[in-house]
Amino acid sequence: MIMWLSDRSQAAADFAKAYLLGHNGIGNDINGAPRAYTASGLSKVYAGSAAAGFFGTRVGDPRVPDLYAFAQHGVVFTGGMGKLAEHGGADPQDRNVPLVISGATVETTQIAPTILRLLGLSPRELQAVQIEGTKSLPLNH
Repeated sequence: MIMWLSDRSQAAADFAKAYLLGHNGIGNDINGAPRAYTASGLSKVYAGSAAAGFFGTRVGDPRVPDLYAFAQHGVVFTGGMGKLAEHGGADPQDRNVPLVISGATVETTQIAPTILRLLGLSPRELQAVQIEGTKSLPLNH
């Protein structure tokens, strides 16, 4: 879960974190049957300066959310009409990427520019590549 608050103060982030972690209720399971949840379905919440620290940047960086949270294992957020989104989580099976690279030191930030280059697209179109100067991996065919 990522959230940017209209009030970007630490007090607002701390309030939102406390609210989310204190919110329990009833959702539904995969079959639509009622199922209790705790802490808004979250296992960990980084708020304000802790969110900036998690991403290794300064407080107030507009690219960093005020709240960054991990869902509890097995939780998928929906809007009552089906799944809203699912982009993985903090579990190892969500983070492990099947990728084999030999003879090179690789940063995960290099994966997207490399895939774009392999597709014949310009990695320079990515804002992060422009800002950080990320290089795609060398291609040995």
